[in-house]
Amino acid sequence: LRRTKPELSKKIEEEVMKLLKVGFIEVSQYPEWVANIVPVMKKDGRVRVCVDYRDLNKASPKDDFPLPHIDVLVDSTAGFELFSFMD
Repeated sequence: LRRTKPELSKKIEEEVMKLLKVGFIEVSQYPEWVANIVPVMKKDGRVRVCVDYRDLNKASPKDDFPLPHIDVLVDSTAGFELFSFMD
């Protein structure tokens, strides 16, 4: 895990405790993956806790059916009168 400045560590700990308290995050007893925290300072002096998932993304299987680009989808509707959308 990455090291942070001592004065920043306190702010990170406060933010993480706040996220735990409201149930946005939870403690994992036996994590298989560890992702680094990336602290980003806000204009008001607080810290935004972001997470670097690049290593996890590299290990994830690739999608065999990637989503097409939106411009390709829109162009393929030309000439049709009836459209159906599913969510």
